[in-house]
Amino acid sequence: MSKFDECMADYTKQLTSIGVTIDQDLLTKVAKGLGPSIYNKDSSTVAASDKSEMERVKTNFLIKKLGLADSPDLDAAAKEVVEQIGSSVKNKYRAVVYYLLVKKLGKESVYA
Repeated sequence: MSKFDECMADYTKQLTSIGVTIDQDLLTKVAKGLGPSIYNKDSSTVAASDKSEMERVKTNFLIKKLGLADSPDLDAAAKEVVEQIGSSVKNKYRAVVYYLLVKKLGKESVYA
């Protein structure tokens, strides 16, 4: 099993554990879009309790990558996704957070 496949198995497990039906093709595209950061322990996860980290998610992913306009709705969507994964989950995988944001905000077309 390749390193990428191992990461995908982790993402699938995390999404399945919270009852999400997975679009495997979209999840793969989101993960590949993150490049080598998915292999680094620190950058592969989102520190949801860190305000500056959540600001980076909003700025670098939601605004720059997905092309959304800055608004309180983006903060609310990020908060909802983090709550969906659950506060008891210590390692919130970046690919999972981004995948859930893409689905929540209906921006699958960015990865078409």
